[in-house]
Amino acid sequence: LALYRWNSEISGAFLTPLEICSVVLRNAISEAIEAKYGARWPWASGFERTLPNPHNGYSPRQDLFSQRNKFTSTGKIIPELKLAFWSQMLTARHDQRLWTPLLFQVFPNIQPGLTVAQARVAMYNDMEQLRKFRNRIAHHEPIFKAPLMQNMAAITELVAMRCWHTVAWLKSIETVTAMIALKP
Repeated sequence: LALYRWNSEISGAFLTPLEICSVVLRNAISEAIEAKYGARWPWASGFERTLPNPHNGYSPRQDLFSQRNKFTSTGKIIPELKLAFWSQMLTARHDQRLWTPLLFQVFPNIQPGLTVAQARVAMYNDMEQLRKFRNRIAHHEPIFKAPLMQNMAAITELVAMRCWHTVAWLKSIETVTAMIALKP
């Protein structure tokens, strides 16, 4: 019972850092898309054609269409797109149009010496790991065997790539680190 309770508490502790990370990433990615396709990028046919539309599984294009049908402003669509949409924006298919010219602009604190491809791949891998981890939490699954410190480090690293002030604030309010030490 103590482990069950702790699992619930650590899951709750992760919600704030995961939310901050998600908002920071989607806003940065949206900024890059807007720089390329304009403020009304959700309706830009050039952008639409860059999105995959598989017959099976998650379709970023269908996700965008669904949100466009519900909302009339970019600002309303951004938070409604699934985290998988934002993660998929960090795939190689967008390197030439978005990331080669804009990655270091929207993520100014990327580790020096990394190429665009290296940084983008690392970001994608971390974002996918965190997306799956967040889904485990959302489905009330146990996370006590997950690499908790690694996940917290990925969150802070991704946020730091965008903004030093935001990551400092995140570190000042997060309770994950203290909660990990209390594991029964």
